[in-house]
Amino acid sequence: MSVDVDSLIALTIEKQIPLEKMISFLENAVTEKYRELPDAYPQGRAVLNRDNGEMTIQCPQFDEEGKYSHTITDAPEGFNIDRIVRKEIKLRMRQQKDAEIVEEFSANVGDVISGVVQQGRDENLIYVDLGRWEGVIPQNEQVPNEKFVHGQRIKAYVVEVKQGEKGPEITLSRTHPQLVRTLFALEVPEIKSNVVEVMGVAREAGARTKISVRAHRAGVSPKGALIGPVGARAKAVTDELNGEKIDIVDYSDKLEVYVANALAPSKVISSEVVDTETKAVKVVVPDYQLSLAIGKDGQNARLAARLTGAKIDIHPDKPVERIIKPSKLKEMEEKAAAEEKAAAEAAAQAQLSEELASEPTGE
Repeated sequence: MSVDVDSLIALTIEKQIPLEKMISFLENAVTEKYRELPDAYPQGRAVLNRDNGEMTIQCPQFDEEGKYSHTITDAPEGFNIDRIVRKEIKLRMRQQKDAEIVEEFSANVGDVISGVVQQGRDENLIYVDLGRWEGVIPQNEQVPNEKFVHGQRIKAYVVEVKQGEKGPEITLSRTHPQLVRTLFALEVPEIKSNVVEVMGVAREAGARTKISVRAHRAGVSPKGALIGPVGARAKAVTDELNGEKIDIVDYSDKLEVYVANALAPSKVISSEVVDTETKAVKVVVPDYQLSLAIGKDGQNARLAARLTGAKIDIHPDKPVERIIKPSKLKEMEEKAAAEEKAAAEAAAQAQLSEELASEPTGE
């Protein structure tokens, strides 16, 4: 069997694989298959002639004392060297392509990438065509209420790129907090130029995100930079996230101020650090905004705590009186009266029993 050496040289140059490395791959592949044959010589090895491209099995022979005597060429019947070589070349080309893809997309880890949703083989996964390869959004990186259709263009955060058993694996995310940060970086030039800095992101994907910012140049409003003219920049991010609510708040080095800002949209009357070690902060809000400060299922307070790293204790500025319906009040009064009467009767009975027990008995 002969290998077209000129074509092999051209291929290795195109794919940037050293020629001798490729030849070694081919020789090792043929040798491995040859030694699986039942009648193979133990020392037999495939050798490629660099001049004419002929691939042969060279088998060294040894005398009775174990000294090398000569080499013979083995040509087992039905042993298809050509098929092995072609298969090995395809394998190495695929591995080279995989390595190029892994290297290319590894540069995107920690960044946002755009792609087109494809019809998936697994309904639990979202497949995204990225051009040269396909990325996958696994179930744990999907936003529960997000639905995509075939052909829809989306943006996703690149979590990981690695070589898998069947080729490159590119893991994407729609839930990662850094997705929001990076989407804003794409929309806000002040972030790219470091005039505005994103200090933190706390997110419950699909529901709400809090993002804190500060400016490094006097006269620049960091919140205004992210909101944009007529709210265009913030709207672009919100639209990409399918309507997810975003609270943009001012960062502060003073924890009590930072916490007060983070509880937006609720108003805060006072904010005080009560324990610097545990970062415990007591916050007082208007009583009519207590539920807003806490949020639905505690979401607003939870995100604020996650964003600031503080333990937040929220109090109303005055006790909230409980409103009881008249019918319920009457029922409660009757129940209290009955319990009071029963307690009085029990006490009287106990006193009587005690008096009887203390009376002297006649002999």
